[in-house]
Amino acid sequence: MHPGQLDVTTDLVARLIESQHPEWSGLPIRGVPSHGTVNALFRIGDGVVARFPIQPGDAADVRKDLDDEADAARRLHAISPYPTPEPVAIGEPGEGYPLPWAIYTWLNGTIAYDADVAGSTAFAEDLARFVLALRVVPTDGREFTGTWRGGVLTSQDEYVADGLQRSRGMIDVDALGRLWADLRTTPRTEPDVWAHRDLMPGNLLVVGNRLVGVIDVGTFTVADPAIDLQPAWNLLDVPARAAFRTALGSDDDEWRRGMGWSFAQAIGCLWYYVETNPVMSRTAHHTLTALLTAW
Repeated sequence: MHPGQLDVTTDLVARLIESQHPEWSGLPIRGVPSHGTVNALFRIGDGVVARFPIQPGDAADVRKDLDDEADAARRLHAISPYPTPEPVAIGEPGEGYPLPWAIYTWLNGTIAYDADVAGSTAFAEDLARFVLALRVVPTDGREFTGTWRGGVLTSQDEYVADGLQRSRGMIDVDALGRLWADLRTTPRTEPDVWAHRDLMPGNLLVVGNRLVGVIDVGTFTVADPAIDLQPAWNLLDVPARAAFRTALGSDDDEWRRGMGWSFAQAIGCLWYYVETNPVMSRTAHHTLTALLTAW
């Protein structure tokens, strides 16, 4: 999916486990099919999953990122009404792999990509319960300071412009340009709240059309409350979307900012993953189409 992407195999994982975590040596190691774009996943036995960054980088920088992700995961686990992965250990470079890597607890469930939940109002209300549970936890004055999605929509202008240019011929970028111009300055008066920030279908676990877990939790931080409205556009159909909004109590400005954040995420994925991760690209197309239809 990425230039210079690192190749991680089960044999490599087995060597790293044997040398660094002999308590799991001999357990079956299975690659986990994933539509994610950051890590290669390998299940170790039944209880844990190893996550290996696939993009090259400086080992010290990656270690800091993994430490920060573990802190975020612990914070989220303490307040989430649904199970979330807990950090277990951070591995070191070795055995042919140049970066630190992480081990988390394994959660059972079917990812929403593979579950028929788009029309489930019960699932939509579960999602709202998760989002609201995060929002009510005090932030103690914290404010969003990152450059990724979560601050103000206009911070995404350059990224969106590039995505629109690169997506020409794949979707009606002229209409999308007008939509972005309409959404980007939607006002906001609410303070930052705790937010997951990456509620993609692949990060939502389902059993029996109900939410049973939320994964990929390293992006958890304080941000615009609207950032976690993504499932309204990347997953839910019109009736379930309405149920999601009603359960959240979103006013017009929050709802429109949620549209804007969903737009900003999707427009970059549409062209970038069209060949290397078709599921991500198709999800982006679905999201953008849903936004245009609703506008």
